[in-house]
Amino acid sequence: MFLRITGRLAASLAVLLSALWACLALWYQLPAVPALKVLAGVLWAGFGLAAIVLTWRGRAGRALLSYVVGFAMLLSWWGTILPSQDRVWADDVARQLVARVDGHMVTMENVRNFDWRSDTDYTPRWETRRYDLDRIRSVDVALSYWTGPAIAHTLVSFGFDDGQFLTFSIEIRKERGESFSSIGGFFKQFELSLVAADERDVVRVRTNVRGEDVYMYRVLLPRPEMRSLFLAYVDEAASLVRAPSFYNTLTANCTTIVYALAKHIVPGLPMDWRLLASGYLPDYLYDVGGLTPGYSLEALRADGRITDRAIATDKTPGANFSQAIRQGIPGTAASSTGAAQ
Repeated sequence: MFLRITGRLAASLAVLLSALWACLALWYQLPAVPALKVLAGVLWAGFGLAAIVLTWRGRAGRALLSYVVGFAMLLSWWGTILPSQDRVWADDVARQLVARVDGHMVTMENVRNFDWRSDTDYTPRWETRRYDLDRIRSVDVALSYWTGPAIAHTLVSFGFDDGQFLTFSIEIRKERGESFSSIGGFFKQFELSLVAADERDVVRVRTNVRGEDVYMYRVLLPRPEMRSLFLAYVDEAASLVRAPSFYNTLTANCTTIVYALAKHIVPGLPMDWRLLASGYLPDYLYDVGGLTPGYSLEALRADGRITDRAIATDKTPGANFSQAIRQGIPGTAASSTGAAQ
């Protein structure tokens, strides 16, 4: 009796969870008007509920077999949904990064350098730039918070000894008119985009335009690893040009991909739940010895808050944005000077 009840509970839970997933998959991916999506979800929920009811009425075999066959058909349809390069993309992700490596020189096409006045008012600029890998001197990680301490967007910025900074940002490649949805990110709603951008674009749009709170930390890496990490981003960009990929809120987001790149360069980096709750990435980096030594995490966080410094640059025409935001960040004093980008 106990085993029978336990089996029914397990089967019911499996049907319930899979039905919830199926309803959301239909909502986000069924090519139909919202009313038909709702109808499809209601019908599938009824299908799952019927399977559960029949299971508890002693007719589990036929009910569960029918549900499994139906769910397998749904999964077959799900497998036909593939990422695309051909959509009407939003302006800020309309182009893909293309890089050519020639020895220690990297030529990068489609480096983004937008002038943002608001999220809908901006001057688009896509530039071709050249970077000397032998002149990389720093790596900084910036976390942009917009909804509590656990969720943040991760940016990785490379500094060069001539004062240039280039920031990489793993983002959703949203279509025109689309907005981010963490739930939709589980259901193939967005393709993946790798943006290479000027800091005055990709950092400032978050602090000065969107009202997000941004913290920056100097990361300790030997120069060969800095170079390797930069090239890993270049390889990731080339991979996305060859074959598009879906963004995934849990497994392929702005932090997990950074970790996947970094672990090939710094062997032994431990997996950690804070890589999923990206807002706690600084805690993880601190614990593995990856941040400027001699400071508490609280001090690094306080000194690394760049929001106010970024906003203040709007009141100083011609200000060097990258230098201004690094004022007071531990570990940056020696490398934050140089020619303006």
